[in-house]
Amino acid sequence: MKNFRNYLPEKYQQAGFQEIEEGIYKTKCPYDSEDKDIFVTSLSFEMEPECYGEEDASPRNLTQVPIEGILDEFMLFVTDFYEELNETSEKTCYQEFGAFELSNIQKLRTLIGKRFYAVPCINERDGEEYYEMVIEPA
Repeated sequence: MKNFRNYLPEKYQQAGFQEIEEGIYKTKCPYDSEDKDIFVTSLSFEMEPECYGEEDASPRNLTQVPIEGILDEFMLFVTDFYEELNETSEKTCYQEFGAFELSNIQKLRTLIGKRFYAVPCINERDGEEYYEMVIEPA
């Protein structure tokens, strides 16, 4: 994944979203019946079909490996898939990420202007394949 940029959807201007700092908003968790507050941000990026785990990637097909890597690396969950935007986009993907901790969203936003991709590895003890995530300047 590359070319991470801030994406500001119109919905952030509506009631129910409070701006905390640039690109970060507080809202209610869409998955929680207890009405807990979460922090969200939206990013645009491009998938890299030549990279491990992104072979069939496109805005209409966000592959599991790098997205799951982001979720694990920054302790996040997806709160909006922006299906309409992704359906009509040729190469730019759009995604909203949420977290219960503001610091996790702040860390995620450090990806803006960088690359985030998976590198396959083999566990020397059992021979099982796994992947490690790499963050590097674009």
